[in-house]
Amino acid sequence: MSHTRHLAAFLASLKYSDLPNEVLSRSEDLFLDWLGSALASQGSHPIPLFERYAARMGPADGPSTLLVNGLRSSPYFAALVNGASSHLVEQDDLHNSSVLHPATVVFPAVLAAAQDLGKSGSQLLLATVAGYEAGIRIGEFLGRSHYRTFHTTATVGTLAAAVSVGKLMDFDEEAFINLLGSAGTQAAGLWEFLRDAADSKQLHTAKAAADGLLAAYLTADGLTGARNILEGDQGMAAGMSSDARPACLSDRLGSRWALLETSFKFHASCRHTHPAADALLALMRDEGLRHDDIASVVTRVHQGAIDVLGRVEVPQSVHQAKFSMGTVLGLIAVHGKAGLTEFQQHALSDPRVAAFRDKVSMQLDDQVDAAYPQRWLGRVEVLGNDGRRYQGAIDSPKGDPDNSLSRRELEDKFRRLVAFSGALDGNSVEALIERAWGLRSSTELKDLLVFTAIDHAR
Repeated sequence: MSHTRHLAAFLASLKYSDLPNEVLSRSEDLFLDWLGSALASQGSHPIPLFERYAARMGPADGPSTLLVNGLRSSPYFAALVNGASSHLVEQDDLHNSSVLHPATVVFPAVLAAAQDLGKSGSQLLLATVAGYEAGIRIGEFLGRSHYRTFHTTATVGTLAAAVSVGKLMDFDEEAFINLLGSAGTQAAGLWEFLRDAADSKQLHTAKAAADGLLAAYLTADGLTGARNILEGDQGMAAGMSSDARPACLSDRLGSRWALLETSFKFHASCRHTHPAADALLALMRDEGLRHDDIASVVTRVHQGAIDVLGRVEVPQSVHQAKFSMGTVLGLIAVHGKAGLTEFQQHALSDPRVAAFRDKVSMQLDDQVDAAYPQRWLGRVEVLGNDGRRYQGAIDSPKGDPDNSLSRRELEDKFRRLVAFSGALDGNSVEALIERAWGLRSSTELKDLLVFTAIDHAR
């Protein structure tokens, strides 16, 4: 039996009663965290473009909610818009060893389909777990070489989204094989957009969520797909990886709950910047340093950070600034944090941040690189203006499973995200938090998000 078929068999047999309570609780945490990211992008470019496209090409009404405007549409267009909106502010979750942002592709697809199919909260959570478990393992299977050129959340995300909807539809093993084939043949997304400050990252997650949903609905209606899309001679690994590890696909299925390994994002930037940001923040606090005390910062990083962040020299947009190591550390050094407000108000306009950016460099570190992607280590070397040298190190960035956010911290993060866009009033914010914590007992999801439909005038 191939590793792909082992995975398909596990997905087909997975039951709600198999899920430990900690997995269910974590799934609710991830759901609230995703909601905050999606709502925080209301009105921000390029999300209105996706809204207008859905209004032009989709139905005027439907069963599924568009989070940023509270309108309803078809499941496909809801998945498309919600997939785009939840990946804009760079606050959605990340799984380290697969380098995958699961929430931004799984939740848009599975929620849109659950609202369409009349599914319950417990059914949505089961489907969510299936999408996370499959997506994470497929990301690990494709390896580091895949991520160098391909945006894993776009490629693997298409399959993760498809699996979540397939589980919602109660697919059997054979259906999951066909589903993976139809999702995998659509998988795409290249990193080149970062050089140009282009908007493709939101297109990546929009299409991954929507195309995963498309693959599931068509599979349910009888569409067949390649039977060995992952491991085959002309499959994803053959064309998109040079270090694929098939055994990852079936790694400890049913005993290792990869969803629990997912990290929450604390800073509003690319996750590759977080280890160095945390290390610098701790060092400046412990040594009593100010930004103008520092002559230079060398960040010792893994190769993946260089591959992604090295494309950005002088950022041309707020979103591109989130992929600039120097800008992120500049915000940390000058303003003490790199949140949504700091990026919006200071990333491109504060000369002190720009000056600090030019003091920052990245250097490949063998120890850090060897630990990646299982561990994302933070190492910085700081030279003071007085000639003194400092070393900063952290092994678990804030938000990692062993340095995670509590439910109270997640609630506070949710409030900050929604306040940033002004998407909801205070009562609606608290109601959504309460509904997220009670997701497993929700019997009907169609009206779960009615509180988003308040006043959305731009």
